[in-house]
Amino acid sequence: MAKRAGKTKGRQSGARAARRGPVRLVWFLLLRATTVVILGVVALVCLFALVNPPTTHTIWSEGRRLGGVEQTWVPLDRVAPVMARAVVAAEDANFCQHWGFDVEAIRTAINAGAGRGASTISQQVVKNVFLWQERSWPRKALEAAITPAVEAVWSKRRILEVYLNVAEFGEGVFGVEAAAQHHFGVAAKDLTDVQAARLAAVLPAPKQRSASRPSEFVRSRAARILDGAATIRADGRAACFED
Repeated sequence: MAKRAGKTKGRQSGARAARRGPVRLVWFLLLRATTVVILGVVALVCLFALVNPPTTHTIWSEGRRLGGVEQTWVPLDRVAPVMARAVVAAEDANFCQHWGFDVEAIRTAINAGAGRGASTISQQVVKNVFLWQERSWPRKALEAAITPAVEAVWSKRRILEVYLNVAEFGEGVFGVEAAAQHHFGVAAKDLTDVQAARLAAVLPAPKQRSASRPSEFVRSRAARILDGAATIRADGRAACFED
């Protein structure tokens, strides 16, 4: 009897070990894949601090849908300073003061309800360059994880430069240089105050708004953006990206 019991226990132990084997393998592979993904993202964050991203998921998908897009990359020093200030005033007035997340804006958005957004320019850059547009909890979680890394490695000027070059300013029109040429027939460095404000005013709904054929809403928003751009310049909230 004792021998039989011992054999039974041995078979049970062997069966448990056999079942644990595949589970351990799955966990090992998941851990390995997660590590590879994390290291890959870190490498890209470091690389794109110096090298311009060749494309984004949105630019690629829109290019396939439309048969091509307009985009010309320009460094920040070839963009009219008022354009940089206008975008910051429109999208993230505290850009120079936060570390990737604007806590006050998040609180305001929560109090105002789900219809109001609170994404910073840093978060939008992460979404545009490393992730995808569709809203989902996995995307938001990845965005929250990558944003501090970008803030730690990139300068504020670099974050804003990338944003200005990958943001959509019209259907199939990406980046401020292509937008300036498309809407006003000028280079980004030659944008006037009003033109810059109108480009900033089409964000974050460039397919529904037009900078060159502005609605009353866009005109009104552009005027408020111009005031905001002047304010952040006067109070020092533009210092982190201006020479």
